[in-house]
Amino acid sequence: MVTFKQLEALYWIAQLGSFEAAATKLNMSQSAISKRIVELEETFSVAMFDRTRRTARLTTKGSLLLEHATDLLYRRDQMLGEVSDKSALVGRYRIGVTELTAMTWLPSLVEAVSEVYPRLQLEPVVEVGAELFRKFEQDQLDLVVLPDIFSDSRSVTVALQTVRLVWMCSPRLLDSERMWTLNDLSEQKLLAQGTSSGSGLFYERWFAHENINFSRTVTVSNLLAQVGLTMSGLGISYLPKHCLQHLLERGDLCEIKCDPPLPDIDYVALYRPGRWVGVSQDIGAMAQRLCDYSRLLIAG
Repeated sequence: MVTFKQLEALYWIAQLGSFEAAATKLNMSQSAISKRIVELEETFSVAMFDRTRRTARLTTKGSLLLEHATDLLYRRDQMLGEVSDKSALVGRYRIGVTELTAMTWLPSLVEAVSEVYPRLQLEPVVEVGAELFRKFEQDQLDLVVLPDIFSDSRSVTVALQTVRLVWMCSPRLLDSERMWTLNDLSEQKLLAQGTSSGSGLFYERWFAHENINFSRTVTVSNLLAQVGLTMSGLGISYLPKHCLQHLLERGDLCEIKCDPPLPDIDYVALYRPGRWVGVSQDIGAMAQRLCDYSRLLIAG
């Protein structure tokens, strides 16, 4: 008889690329996980992996079984999440967010999760977008919040919120009453987040599409440093308007009017079916409700 443990072994070997990595993921020995695959192969009388290769590559039949296994594991966890007492869930759930997210709606999410799952240990990790996505691909994070610029065919995508970024600078640097063009702004020093940031990568691609080249660019990966340097008059930046509205109202920053304006960025939550699927669905839904209700930003 096929068991969920055998299907989990097949799923995680296929996801992580090796028996060793899957054994670490499932907290078991490599020999034990190999035994589960052998049991599957004996049940179906077919090989699940091509053992002539150095990496764990599925055979045709193995790929077919993986499709069914993924669906069965998803349905199992969905059932557990809907029927069981969710407060009984125990374990770690690793969520990756960026600096701006940590500064805005993350504390509310942590509080909400602790109320629904008091025995669940939520572990936030704060990094730039590219690093979060790398850790997510390597199964070091269970859910990440990123700009809709990173993609993973194995993941479920939950749309969250649209972030409005505008050009900002020190009131001493430029005339905020004037309508500027992108060509005009390209002559200024740009304080950018760089391609390690999701928003930095997004706007770098947009600038290239608009045939705009900033000849003087300073890469600042830390958001607080970027805001501080912009306030000092070192250069112009694209920054989240809602989050920094208090600095605009206080006169520490001013918004630069530009035609065309910066495009908004859509943000999503990514998670993979499998372990903790029921929980991750709830976290994605809570993040959505928090964003819609409080109009706080989710950014990367």
